[in-house]
This record gives sequence, C-alpha cells and structure tokens, in this order.
Amino acid sequence: MPGITLGDTVPNLEVETTHGKFNLHDYFNNGWTIIFSHPADFTPVCTTELGKMAAFQPEFEKRGAKLLAFSCDNVQSHNEWIKDIEGYTPGCKVTYPIVADPKREILKQLNMVDPDAKDSLGNELPNRALHIVGSDNKIKLSLVYPATTGRNMDEVLRALDALQKVSKYKVATPVNWKPDDPVVISPAVTNEEAKEMFPQGFETKKLPSGLEYLRFTRV
Repeated sequence: MPGITLGDTVPNLEVETTHGKFNLHDYFNNGWTIIFSHPADFTPVCTTELGKMAAFQPEFEKRGAKLLAFSCDNVQSHNEWIKDIEGYTPGCKVTYPIVADPKREILKQLNMVDPDAKDSLGNELPNRALHIVGSDNKIKLSLVYPATTGRNMDEVLRALDALQKVSKYKVATPVNWKPDDPVVISPAVTNEEAKEMFPQGFETKKLPSGLEYLRFTRV
C-alpha cells in the first residue's frame, strides 16, 4: 500500500483547514493526535462519524489527544457540512479542524485513499483511515475501513488508552482489554526485573508448556 504505515513519521505537510493553514507538526505540538479521513462531505456515514467524534472529543482531550479530520472537499464545503453534522448529533460542536484536500495529494501520502473507490470523475476517494500519532510524530496505530463501514469510537478511545498505557510501562494489553483491567508483562522482562518494576506483584498463569510467559499485573 502507498503512503505511511506503523512506525513511520508523519510528514510535516502544510494543510489548509477550517481553522486556517498550518503545518502538521505544529498542530501535533509533541502530543497525541488522532487523524482520520472521510470519503466525502454531505454523506451519511461520514456525518454520523464526525458528530460522534465531536461528542467524544472531551474524552480524547482528557487523555491529551487532539483530533484532525481529512476529506477531499474544499473548506467552504466543510464549513457548510459542519452545520449538518451538528444538527444530526444534538449538543455536539465540531471544534476540531477538517483538512481540505481536493487533489488527494495529502491523503495519498497519509495512506488514506481507497484505490477501488472512485467518484464520477474517476478520482480515487478517501477511505475511512484513522492513525493515532504519538508525541514523537510517529504512527502508533492504524485502522482502515471501507467507505461502507462506520468506525466504532469506543474502540478508538480504548485503543488510545492501551497505547498510552504501554508507552509508560513494559507491558502489553491482552484481548478485550479495557482500562483498569490487568495487563500482561512484556516477555523481555525477566521475573527478577518484574519484581522491581511491579512491586504490587504479578500473577503467572500455569500453562501446559510449563513456560512462564503469561504474567498479569495491574498498573
């Protein structure tokens, strides 16, 4: 696939948005940022998604994360569309910027186009890509959906919680993990090191192999 992927640094592109022009790294400002694309303005799934993003924005902000949306329409279209987004999701205000990229030049660099989806002029349409960018401007997680499948904002929030948790400790989050659930200790950490790192203790699960790699703790 073209464009950036996990572990890559997001290029410091200049973008035109509903909040004016700026460079991406200036907007990130050494913090966490969720960047996400949409196929087009005034479309049903996109309208529901941007409204829900706005509704979730206070939760993202509690975690020090900004939002930045991308679409292939122009700024004037975005500003008119925002009225519909806020009208559909009562009480929400779209205060995050929406990037305009009619030529798809930025979207392609950010791996946010669907080569199989075309508009009436034959141009590639954006997919529903979402990248969580860390404080080092690198992509920590990517979710890519087709235009017909809306994203789950609870999962986006859960993924951000997981990424921030593992950035602080030598742990990983197991299946269906939620905040306050136990985490697993990295296999690279020895039991002696684990005793120092996790003085609260940890539980080693007994497995048929006899190997002691499944160790749970709370942090």
